[in-house]
Order: sequence, then structure tokens, then C-alpha cells
Amino acid sequence: MRASTLLGSYIPGQTPVHSLDARVKLLALVALGIVLFASEAPYGLVMPAIAVIGGAFLAGLSACDILRALRPSALLLAFGLLACAFVADGTADIVLVGQFGISCQGAARGLFAAVRIVVLIAGSLVMTNTTTPSEVADALSSLMAPFGILGLPVGDLAMLTSVALRFVPLAAEELVRIRDAQRARGVDFAEGNPVVRVRRWLSVLTPLVVALFRRAEDLADAMRERGYRGHGRTRLTRSLRLTDIVVLVIVLAAILAACIA
Repeated sequence: MRASTLLGSYIPGQTPVHSLDARVKLLALVALGIVLFASEAPYGLVMPAIAVIGGAFLAGLSACDILRALRPSALLLAFGLLACAFVADGTADIVLVGQFGISCQGAARGLFAAVRIVVLIAGSLVMTNTTTPSEVADALSSLMAPFGILGLPVGDLAMLTSVALRFVPLAAEELVRIRDAQRARGVDFAEGNPVVRVRRWLSVLTPLVVALFRRAEDLADAMRERGYRGHGRTRLTRSLRLTDIVVLVIVLAAILAACIA
């Protein structure tokens, strides 16, 4: 499994997106979410989608990388689309059985929501693949620094973010390792009806959860032995470059335009 197909996996590189300040990329991702969910018409998703495609191109990500990253959420997106499309109140545009059928308006609404999520996941992939977990945590600590006056544990929250991002690729690697081990024992995940397949995947998920808890316990012990007592992140103090400032102005303009529209 390529690391570039995983959210939270950093891929070293020398691309323009890699060189951007982590604070700017984090704000850009927040702006992307605001613009996507503030848009009430399909044409409002065009510019965010173009921006994400351009960012992925500059970051060296291919369409296959993005599609592989979307694969884990494909089932959830399909379920949401079907839930919006099928109705049982007699208002269906395409009647299947009795009052049960397909609503064109509901299908369009479900597709609109699915596209929103797809663009947001792709944007998250661009950011996480070009920013190390430490940079993300430091940027978060820097951006949330004003909330520290109110007593918010900014350093601890940033540390939790860093740990969570590091655990994403670790969980994927553990899943692949356990799945391959089960296949070596003769388990075929492609045969049988859906119920049988689910039962076979339980033989993977159960040891996966146990392994992740073991890793978490080892990490907690290591942090305890090194004397971690909270407030564990340092804010970014370097100044923004001209490129960072230009991108930041574009991001703030996008947020303002979404709020006004």
C-alpha cells in the first residue's frame, strides 16, 4: 500500500505545496470546508474542486492516488447517496414498488453532498501528504495560541493531533499485516456471501483493535518515562514568506466570499 494513498501519511518532496507554511495549508483546509458547506448550489463547488485539483497537481499527486484515498469512504458515500435517492412516502419520480421509488431531487441532493465530501477528503490528502504531523501540530498550536488565554490546553490538543495523524498510517500497516497473515492461513476474503465475508473480516478487525491498543499503551509508557507532563508543543515562530502571504490572502478572500454569498 503506497503511503500517498493514506490520509495522515507524509510523503517527502520538493513541490511548491511542500514548501508552503503549515499554518497556511491548515487555514486553506479550513477555508475549503467553509466554502464547500456554505455553498448551496452545485456551481459553488466548481472553484473549490478546481483549487483542490490544482493543489494535487502541484503536490505531485495523481488521480489514482486520490481515488485510492477515497476507497475507504466509498461505501459510506454510496450508502448516503442511496439513502437520499430512495423514498417511501409516495413522492417518488420513478416508482418501483407501491410507494417505494427513486426521487430525482433526493438523488441530486445526495450527489451534491457526496461531491462535497469527496472534494474535502481530496483537500485533506493534499495537506497531510505534504505536511509532517509535527508541522501540523506546531501550526495548530500557533493558530490556537490566543485561546490559551482562556485556559484551553493548546499544547495538549496539538500533541493529540500529532499522535492521531501518526497513528493513521500505522493502523493501515497493521491492517495489511494482519490481513496477509490471515490469507497465509487460508482465509479467502473474496469468497462467500456478504455475511460470510463480514465474519472473515472480524478475524482481522479483532486483532487489529488489540494491536492498536497495545501500540497506544506503549506510546503512553514512553511519554511517561520521558517525563511528559502536558504543554508539549512549540508554536511556529518563523515569519511567513511572500508566497505564504499571497496564498493566505487568497484563502481569507475565499472565506469572506463564502460568508457573503
